[in-house]
Amino acid sequence: MASTTGKGKAIFRVVSGNFLEMFDFMVYGYYATAIAKAFFPSDDAFASLMLSLATFGAGFLMRPLGAIFLGAYIDKHGRRQGLIVTLAMMAAGTLLIALVPGYATLGVAAPLLVLFGRLLQGFSAGVELGGVSVYLSEIATPGRKGFFVSWQSASQQVAVVFAGLLGVALNHWLTPEDMTHWGWRVPFLVGCAIVPAIFIIRRSLEETPEFEARTHRPSFSQVMRSIGQNFGLVIAGMAMVVMTTVSFYLITAYTPTFGKTVLHLTDLDALLVTVCVGISNFIWLPVMGAVSDRIGRKPLLLTTTILAILTAYPLLSWLTSSPSFGHLLMVELWLSFLYGSYNGAMVVALTEVMPRDVRTTGFSLAYSLATATFGGFTPAACTWLIHTLANDAAPGLWLSGAAVMGLIATLVLFRGNRHQLRMSDPANA
Repeated sequence: MASTTGKGKAIFRVVSGNFLEMFDFMVYGYYATAIAKAFFPSDDAFASLMLSLATFGAGFLMRPLGAIFLGAYIDKHGRRQGLIVTLAMMAAGTLLIALVPGYATLGVAAPLLVLFGRLLQGFSAGVELGGVSVYLSEIATPGRKGFFVSWQSASQQVAVVFAGLLGVALNHWLTPEDMTHWGWRVPFLVGCAIVPAIFIIRRSLEETPEFEARTHRPSFSQVMRSIGQNFGLVIAGMAMVVMTTVSFYLITAYTPTFGKTVLHLTDLDALLVTVCVGISNFIWLPVMGAVSDRIGRKPLLLTTTILAILTAYPLLSWLTSSPSFGHLLMVELWLSFLYGSYNGAMVVALTEVMPRDVRTTGFSLAYSLATATFGGFTPAACTWLIHTLANDAAPGLWLSGAAVMGLIATLVLFRGNRHQLRMSDPANA
Protein backbone atom coordinates (compact mmCIF):
# COMPACT_ATOMS: atom_id res chain seq x y z
CA MET A 1 0.00 0.00 0.00
CA ALA A 2 2.87 2.33 0.88
CA SER A 3 4.43 1.59 -2.47
CA THR A 4 1.20 2.48 -4.28
CA THR A 5 0.91 5.70 -2.28
CA GLY A 6 4.52 6.56 -3.05
CA LYS A 7 3.96 6.00 -6.77
CA GLY A 8 0.86 8.20 -6.66
CA LYS A 9 2.80 11.02 -5.00
CA ALA A 10 5.58 10.70 -7.57
CA ILE A 11 3.05 10.95 -10.41
CA PHE A 12 1.51 14.07 -8.86
CA ARG A 13 4.88 15.74 -8.38
CA VAL A 14 6.07 15.19 -11.91
CA VAL A 15 2.83 16.10 -13.72
CA SER A 16 2.29 19.33 -11.73
CA GLY A 17 4.67 21.24 -13.99
CA ASN A 18 3.13 19.59 -17.03
CA PHE A 19 -0.18 21.14 -15.92
CA LEU A 20 1.35 24.64 -15.98
CA GLU A 21 2.88 24.11 -19.42
CA MET A 22 -0.46 23.15 -20.95
CA PHE A 23 -2.43 25.77 -19.00
CA ASP A 24 -0.31 28.54 -20.52
CA PHE A 25 -0.70 27.15 -24.03
CA MET A 26 -4.47 26.76 -23.66
CA VAL A 27 -4.94 30.28 -22.32
CA TYR A 28 -3.24 31.76 -25.39
CA GLY A 29 -5.41 29.65 -27.69
CA TYR A 30 -8.62 30.57 -25.84
CA TYR A 31 -7.94 34.30 -26.01
CA ALA A 32 -6.30 34.47 -29.44
CA THR A 33 -8.94 36.94 -30.65
CA ALA A 34 -8.35 39.36 -27.74
CA ILE A 35 -4.58 38.98 -28.05
CA ALA A 36 -4.88 39.77 -31.77
CA LYS A 37 -6.59 43.08 -30.96
CA ALA A 38 -4.06 43.96 -28.25
CA PHE A 39 -0.84 43.16 -30.11
CA PHE A 40 -1.72 42.76 -33.79
CA PRO A 41 -4.29 45.49 -34.58
CA SER A 42 -5.43 45.63 -38.19
CA ASP A 43 -8.37 46.79 -40.25
CA ASP A 44 -8.56 43.22 -41.55
CA ALA A 45 -9.89 40.99 -38.74
CA PHE A 46 -8.75 37.84 -40.56
CA ALA A 47 -5.17 39.12 -40.90
CA SER A 48 -5.09 40.17 -37.25
CA LEU A 49 -6.32 36.78 -36.07
CA MET A 50 -3.87 34.95 -38.34
CA LEU A 51 -0.94 36.92 -36.89
CA SER A 52 -2.08 36.02 -33.38
CA LEU A 53 -2.47 32.34 -34.25
CA ALA A 54 0.84 32.31 -36.13
CA THR A 55 2.53 33.65 -32.98
CA PHE A 56 0.84 30.83 -31.06
CA GLY A 57 2.27 28.37 -33.57
CA ALA A 58 5.72 30.02 -33.57
CA GLY A 59 6.28 28.81 -30.02
CA PHE A 60 6.17 25.28 -31.34
CA LEU A 61 9.02 25.98 -33.78
CA MET A 62 11.35 26.23 -30.78
CA ARG A 63 10.32 22.83 -29.46
CA PRO A 64 12.76 20.79 -31.58
CA LEU A 65 15.66 22.95 -30.32
CA GLY A 66 14.44 22.54 -26.75
CA ALA A 67 14.13 18.80 -27.33
CA ILE A 68 17.74 18.56 -28.53
CA PHE A 69 19.52 20.79 -26.02
CA LEU A 70 17.36 20.28 -22.93
CA GLY A 71 16.79 16.62 -23.82
CA ALA A 72 20.54 16.01 -23.94
CA TYR A 73 20.85 17.83 -20.60
CA ILE A 74 18.24 15.55 -19.01
CA ASP A 75 19.74 12.38 -20.50
CA LYS A 76 23.09 13.36 -18.98
CA HIS A 77 22.19 15.08 -15.69
CA GLY A 78 18.93 13.34 -14.75
CA ARG A 79 15.17 13.60 -15.08
CA ARG A 80 14.61 15.58 -11.86
CA GLN A 81 17.09 18.39 -12.53
CA GLY A 82 15.94 18.87 -16.10
CA LEU A 83 12.28 19.12 -15.16
CA ILE A 84 13.06 21.91 -12.68
CA VAL A 85 14.91 23.86 -15.40
CA THR A 86 12.01 23.55 -17.86
CA LEU A 87 9.54 24.80 -15.24
CA ALA A 88 11.60 27.95 -14.61
CA MET A 89 11.81 28.76 -18.32
CA MET A 90 8.10 28.19 -18.87
CA ALA A 91 7.25 30.54 -15.98
CA ALA A 92 9.48 33.30 -17.39
CA GLY A 93 7.77 33.17 -20.79
CA THR A 94 4.31 33.26 -19.22
CA LEU A 95 5.18 36.26 -17.04
CA LEU A 96 6.42 38.17 -20.08
CA ILE A 97 3.19 37.64 -22.03
CA ALA A 98 1.07 38.55 -19.00
CA LEU A 99 2.78 41.87 -18.31
CA VAL A 100 3.93 43.33 -21.63
CA PRO A 101 1.86 46.43 -22.62
CA GLY A 102 -0.13 46.37 -25.84
CA TYR A 103 0.68 47.70 -29.31
CA ALA A 104 -0.93 51.05 -28.52
CA THR A 105 1.69 51.63 -25.80
CA LEU A 106 4.89 50.01 -27.11
CA GLY A 107 4.27 49.88 -30.83
CA VAL A 108 6.03 47.10 -32.76
CA ALA A 109 8.04 46.14 -29.65
CA ALA A 110 4.87 44.74 -28.05
CA PRO A 111 4.23 41.88 -30.52
CA LEU A 112 7.96 41.16 -30.64
CA LEU A 113 8.05 40.71 -26.85
CA VAL A 114 4.98 38.46 -26.99
CA LEU A 115 6.69 36.43 -29.70
CA PHE A 116 9.81 36.12 -27.55
CA GLY A 117 7.68 34.92 -24.62
CA ARG A 118 6.07 32.29 -26.84
CA LEU A 119 9.48 31.17 -28.15
CA LEU A 120 10.77 30.82 -24.58
CA GLN A 121 7.69 28.79 -23.64
CA GLY A 122 8.16 26.61 -26.71
CA PHE A 123 11.85 25.98 -25.99
CA SER A 124 11.10 24.72 -22.48
CA ALA A 125 8.03 22.76 -23.59
CA GLY A 126 10.17 20.97 -26.19
CA VAL A 127 11.40 18.59 -23.52
CA GLU A 128 8.71 18.91 -20.84
CA LEU A 129 6.42 16.24 -22.29
CA GLY A 130 9.32 13.92 -23.06
CA GLY A 131 10.88 14.39 -19.63
CA VAL A 132 7.60 13.70 -17.85
CA SER A 133 6.72 10.70 -20.05
CA VAL A 134 10.14 9.10 -19.63
CA TYR A 135 10.07 9.70 -15.87
CA LEU A 136 6.67 8.02 -15.58
CA SER A 137 7.71 5.09 -17.78
CA GLU A 138 10.80 4.51 -15.63
CA ILE A 139 8.91 4.47 -12.31
CA ALA A 140 5.97 2.39 -13.63
CA THR A 141 5.18 -0.95 -12.02
CA PRO A 142 5.53 -3.98 -14.35
CA GLY A 143 2.64 -4.41 -16.76
CA ARG A 144 1.18 -0.96 -16.06
CA LYS A 145 3.45 1.32 -18.07
CA GLY A 146 0.63 2.49 -20.35
CA PHE A 147 -1.51 3.48 -17.37
CA PHE A 148 1.36 5.33 -15.67
CA VAL A 149 2.50 7.24 -18.76
CA SER A 150 -1.09 8.23 -19.62
CA TRP A 151 -1.07 10.61 -16.63
CA GLN A 152 1.29 12.88 -18.55
CA SER A 153 -1.51 13.64 -20.98
CA ALA A 154 -4.23 13.41 -18.32
CA SER A 155 -2.59 16.22 -16.35
CA GLN A 156 -2.87 18.40 -19.44
CA GLN A 157 -6.62 17.87 -19.42
CA VAL A 158 -6.82 19.25 -15.88
CA ALA A 159 -5.22 22.39 -17.31
CA VAL A 160 -7.77 22.45 -20.16
CA VAL A 161 -10.66 22.21 -17.68
CA PHE A 162 -9.17 24.75 -15.28
CA ALA A 163 -8.48 27.26 -18.05
CA GLY A 164 -11.97 26.74 -19.46
CA LEU A 165 -13.69 27.19 -16.09
CA LEU A 166 -11.63 30.30 -15.43
CA GLY A 167 -12.74 31.63 -18.81
CA VAL A 168 -16.39 30.88 -17.99
CA ALA A 169 -16.04 32.75 -14.68
CA LEU A 170 -14.36 35.75 -16.32
CA ASN A 171 -17.06 35.92 -19.00
CA HIS A 172 -19.63 35.98 -16.19
CA TRP A 173 -17.89 38.66 -14.14
CA LEU A 174 -16.53 40.93 -16.89
CA THR A 175 -18.07 42.62 -19.89
CA PRO A 176 -16.88 41.66 -23.40
CA GLU A 177 -15.12 45.03 -23.59
CA ASP A 178 -13.24 44.40 -20.35
CA MET A 179 -12.22 40.93 -21.52
CA THR A 180 -10.83 42.38 -24.76
CA HIS A 181 -8.98 45.24 -23.05
CA TRP A 182 -7.47 43.56 -20.00
CA GLY A 183 -9.46 40.53 -18.81
CA TRP A 184 -7.54 38.12 -21.05
CA ARG A 185 -4.40 38.84 -18.98
CA VAL A 186 -5.95 37.45 -15.79
CA PRO A 187 -5.46 33.75 -16.65
CA PHE A 188 -1.79 34.38 -17.47
CA LEU A 189 -1.34 36.09 -14.10
CA VAL A 190 -3.07 33.16 -12.39
CA GLY A 191 -0.58 30.84 -14.07
CA CYS A 192 2.29 32.96 -12.75
CA ALA A 193 0.79 32.93 -9.24
CA ILE A 194 0.80 29.14 -8.98
CA VAL A 195 4.42 28.77 -10.18
CA PRO A 196 5.99 28.95 -6.67
CA ALA A 197 3.78 26.10 -5.40
CA ILE A 198 4.56 23.92 -8.42
CA PHE A 199 8.28 24.69 -8.08
CA ILE A 200 8.24 23.51 -4.47
CA ILE A 201 6.35 20.35 -5.46
CA ARG A 202 8.70 19.51 -8.31
CA ARG A 203 11.83 20.09 -6.21
CA SER A 204 10.71 17.18 -4.00
CA LEU A 205 11.01 14.77 -6.97
CA GLU A 206 13.40 11.86 -6.58
CA GLU A 207 15.53 10.65 -9.46
CA THR A 208 14.28 7.47 -11.17
CA PRO A 209 16.02 4.25 -10.05
CA GLU A 210 16.57 3.27 -13.69
CA PHE A 211 18.53 6.47 -14.40
CA GLU A 212 20.55 6.19 -11.17
CA ALA A 213 21.46 2.60 -12.04
CA ARG A 214 23.01 3.63 -15.35
CA THR A 215 26.79 3.66 -15.38
CA HIS A 216 27.06 5.55 -18.67
CA ARG A 217 25.83 9.15 -18.97
CA PRO A 218 26.13 10.21 -22.63
CA SER A 219 27.75 13.52 -23.57
CA PHE A 220 26.00 15.95 -25.90
CA SER A 221 28.04 14.71 -28.89
CA GLN A 222 27.19 11.09 -28.05
CA VAL A 223 23.49 11.95 -27.79
CA MET A 224 23.59 13.68 -31.17
CA ARG A 225 25.44 10.76 -32.75
CA SER A 226 22.89 8.28 -31.42
CA ILE A 227 19.99 10.46 -32.59
CA GLY A 228 21.60 10.61 -36.04
CA GLN A 229 21.92 6.84 -36.14
CA ASN A 230 18.25 6.47 -35.16
CA PHE A 231 16.86 9.43 -37.11
CA GLY A 232 14.59 7.20 -39.19
CA LEU A 233 13.03 6.03 -35.95
CA VAL A 234 12.59 9.66 -34.83
CA ILE A 235 10.84 10.55 -38.11
CA ALA A 236 8.51 7.54 -37.84
CA GLY A 237 7.78 8.52 -34.24
CA MET A 238 7.07 12.08 -35.37
CA ALA A 239 4.53 10.84 -37.91
CA MET A 240 2.86 8.78 -35.18
CA VAL A 241 2.64 11.84 -32.90
CA VAL A 242 1.03 14.07 -35.55
CA MET A 243 -2.39 12.47 -34.98
CA THR A 244 -2.17 13.24 -31.26
CA THR A 245 -1.06 16.85 -31.56
CA VAL A 246 -3.49 17.79 -34.32
CA SER A 247 -6.51 16.20 -32.63
CA PHE A 248 -5.62 17.67 -29.23
CA TYR A 249 -5.21 21.27 -30.38
CA LEU A 250 -8.23 20.97 -32.65
CA ILE A 251 -10.60 19.95 -29.84
CA THR A 252 -9.11 22.21 -27.16
CA ALA A 253 -7.18 25.34 -28.15
CA TYR A 254 -9.05 25.88 -31.43
CA THR A 255 -12.57 25.18 -30.15
CA PRO A 256 -13.28 28.68 -28.70
CA THR A 257 -12.14 30.37 -31.93
CA PHE A 258 -14.01 27.87 -34.14
CA GLY A 259 -17.17 28.11 -32.05
CA LYS A 260 -17.19 31.90 -32.14
CA THR A 261 -15.97 32.75 -35.65
CA VAL A 262 -17.33 29.79 -37.66
CA LEU A 263 -20.33 28.42 -35.78
CA HIS A 264 -21.29 31.85 -34.37
CA LEU A 265 -21.88 30.49 -30.89
CA THR A 266 -21.28 32.54 -27.77
CA ASP A 267 -17.93 32.57 -25.98
CA LEU A 268 -19.63 30.87 -23.03
CA ASP A 269 -20.96 28.01 -25.17
CA ALA A 270 -17.56 27.35 -26.74
CA LEU A 271 -15.77 27.45 -23.38
CA LEU A 272 -18.31 25.09 -21.80
CA VAL A 273 -17.76 22.60 -24.63
CA THR A 274 -14.01 22.88 -24.09
CA VAL A 275 -14.44 22.14 -20.38
CA CYS A 276 -16.49 19.04 -21.23
CA VAL A 277 -13.81 17.93 -23.70
CA GLY A 278 -11.13 18.30 -21.05
CA ILE A 279 -13.12 16.16 -18.61
CA SER A 280 -13.76 13.55 -21.30
CA ASN A 281 -10.06 13.46 -22.22
CA PHE A 282 -9.11 13.08 -18.56
CA ILE A 283 -11.36 10.02 -18.26
CA TRP A 284 -10.41 8.29 -21.50
CA LEU A 285 -6.62 8.73 -21.34
CA PRO A 286 -5.85 6.56 -18.26
CA VAL A 287 -8.60 4.10 -19.20
CA MET A 288 -7.20 3.54 -22.68
CA GLY A 289 -3.64 3.58 -21.37
CA ALA A 290 -4.62 0.66 -19.15
CA VAL A 291 -6.38 -1.02 -22.09
CA SER A 292 -3.17 -0.76 -24.12
CA ASP A 293 -1.37 -2.60 -21.31
CA ARG A 294 -3.81 -5.48 -21.79
CA ILE A 295 -4.30 -5.73 -25.55
CA GLY A 296 -1.16 -4.00 -26.83
CA ARG A 297 -0.47 -0.60 -28.39
CA LYS A 298 -0.94 -1.53 -32.06
CA PRO A 299 -4.66 -2.49 -32.02
CA LEU A 300 -5.66 0.81 -30.38
CA LEU A 301 -3.49 2.90 -32.69
CA LEU A 302 -4.85 1.23 -35.84
CA THR A 303 -8.49 1.27 -34.76
CA THR A 304 -8.58 4.94 -33.74
CA THR A 305 -6.75 6.24 -36.81
CA ILE A 306 -9.14 4.36 -39.12
CA LEU A 307 -12.15 5.69 -37.21
CA ALA A 308 -10.79 9.24 -37.44
CA ILE A 309 -10.27 8.93 -41.20
CA LEU A 310 -13.83 7.67 -41.66
CA THR A 311 -15.65 10.11 -39.37
CA ALA A 312 -13.76 13.43 -38.98
CA TYR A 313 -14.85 15.25 -42.14
CA PRO A 314 -18.45 13.92 -42.26
CA LEU A 315 -19.01 14.98 -38.65
CA LEU A 316 -17.54 18.46 -39.21
CA SER A 317 -19.71 18.83 -42.33
CA TRP A 318 -22.80 17.91 -40.32
CA LEU A 319 -21.83 20.30 -37.54
CA THR A 320 -21.20 23.30 -39.78
CA SER A 321 -24.43 22.71 -41.69
CA SER A 322 -26.41 22.62 -38.46
CA PRO A 323 -24.42 24.51 -35.79
CA SER A 324 -25.59 24.42 -32.18
CA PHE A 325 -24.17 23.95 -28.70
CA GLY A 326 -25.48 20.37 -28.54
CA HIS A 327 -24.08 19.39 -31.94
CA LEU A 328 -20.68 20.90 -31.16
CA LEU A 329 -20.60 19.01 -27.88
CA MET A 330 -21.50 15.69 -29.56
CA VAL A 331 -18.83 16.03 -32.25
CA GLU A 332 -16.16 17.16 -29.81
CA LEU A 333 -16.87 14.31 -27.38
CA TRP A 334 -16.50 11.76 -30.19
CA LEU A 335 -13.20 13.33 -31.25
CA SER A 336 -12.20 13.35 -27.57
CA PHE A 337 -12.78 9.59 -27.42
CA LEU A 338 -10.61 9.07 -30.49
CA TYR A 339 -7.89 11.32 -29.08
CA GLY A 340 -7.91 9.62 -25.66
CA SER A 341 -7.84 6.14 -27.20
CA TYR A 342 -5.00 6.95 -29.58
CA ASN A 343 -2.89 8.96 -27.18
CA GLY A 344 -3.34 6.45 -24.37
CA ALA A 345 -1.38 3.96 -26.48
CA MET A 346 0.82 6.32 -28.49
CA VAL A 347 2.78 8.12 -25.75
CA VAL A 348 3.88 4.96 -23.97
CA ALA A 349 4.71 3.33 -27.33
CA LEU A 350 7.00 6.25 -28.14
CA THR A 351 8.92 5.79 -24.88
CA GLU A 352 9.29 2.09 -25.66
CA VAL A 353 10.76 2.40 -29.15
CA MET A 354 13.45 4.93 -28.24
CA PRO A 355 16.99 3.75 -27.28
CA ARG A 356 17.44 3.93 -23.52
CA ASP A 357 20.48 6.22 -23.35
CA VAL A 358 18.80 8.91 -25.47
CA ARG A 359 15.21 8.16 -24.53
CA THR A 360 14.30 11.69 -23.43
CA THR A 361 16.00 13.37 -26.40
CA GLY A 362 14.55 10.94 -28.97
CA PHE A 363 11.04 11.10 -27.55
CA SER A 364 11.12 14.88 -27.21
CA LEU A 365 12.52 15.44 -30.69
CA ALA A 366 9.89 13.22 -32.33
CA TYR A 367 7.10 14.89 -30.34
CA SER A 368 8.43 18.39 -30.92
CA LEU A 369 8.87 17.94 -34.67
CA ALA A 370 5.26 16.75 -34.93
CA THR A 371 4.03 19.70 -32.90
CA ALA A 372 6.20 22.25 -34.73
CA THR A 373 5.25 21.10 -38.23
CA PHE A 374 1.59 20.17 -37.76
CA GLY A 375 -0.01 20.18 -34.31
CA GLY A 376 0.94 23.62 -33.04
CA PHE A 377 -0.21 25.28 -36.24
CA THR A 378 -3.58 23.54 -36.16
CA PRO A 379 -5.55 26.69 -35.18
CA ALA A 380 -3.80 28.74 -37.89
CA ALA A 381 -4.01 25.95 -40.49
CA CYS A 382 -7.71 25.37 -39.87
CA THR A 383 -8.46 29.09 -40.08
CA TRP A 384 -6.49 29.34 -43.34
CA LEU A 385 -8.14 26.24 -44.85
CA ILE A 386 -11.63 27.51 -44.04
CA HIS A 387 -10.81 30.87 -45.62
CA THR A 388 -9.03 29.44 -48.69
CA LEU A 389 -11.39 26.56 -49.48
CA ALA A 390 -14.52 28.48 -48.42
CA ASN A 391 -15.42 25.33 -46.52
CA ASP A 392 -16.27 25.58 -42.82
CA ALA A 393 -15.73 21.82 -42.41
CA ALA A 394 -12.10 22.04 -43.62
CA PRO A 395 -10.68 21.26 -40.14
CA GLY A 396 -12.02 17.73 -40.70
CA LEU A 397 -9.68 17.39 -43.67
CA TRP A 398 -6.73 18.52 -41.53
CA LEU A 399 -7.55 15.91 -38.89
CA SER A 400 -8.09 13.18 -41.49
CA GLY A 401 -4.67 13.87 -42.98
CA ALA A 402 -3.09 13.60 -39.53
CA ALA A 403 -4.87 10.27 -38.99
CA VAL A 404 -3.49 8.93 -42.27
CA MET A 405 0.03 9.79 -41.08
CA GLY A 406 -0.63 8.06 -37.76
CA LEU A 407 -1.92 4.95 -39.53
CA ILE A 408 1.13 4.71 -41.81
CA ALA A 409 3.56 5.34 -38.94
CA THR A 410 1.91 2.65 -36.82
CA LEU A 411 2.19 0.11 -39.65
CA VAL A 412 5.87 1.01 -40.12
CA LEU A 413 6.86 0.99 -36.45
CA PHE A 414 4.94 -2.20 -35.64
CA ARG A 415 5.65 -4.10 -38.85
CA GLY A 416 7.55 -6.76 -36.89
CA ASN A 417 8.59 -7.48 -33.34
CA ARG A 418 8.60 -4.20 -31.45
CA HIS A 419 11.94 -4.98 -29.83
CA GLN A 420 13.60 -5.12 -33.24
CA LEU A 421 13.15 -1.36 -33.33
CA ARG A 422 15.56 -0.91 -30.46
CA MET A 423 18.54 -3.07 -31.41
CA SER A 424 20.76 0.03 -31.10
CA ASP A 425 20.11 -0.12 -27.35
CA PRO A 426 22.53 -2.68 -25.83
CA ALA A 427 20.15 -3.29 -22.95
CA ASN A 428 17.53 -4.60 -25.40
CA ALA A 429 19.76 -6.28 -27.96
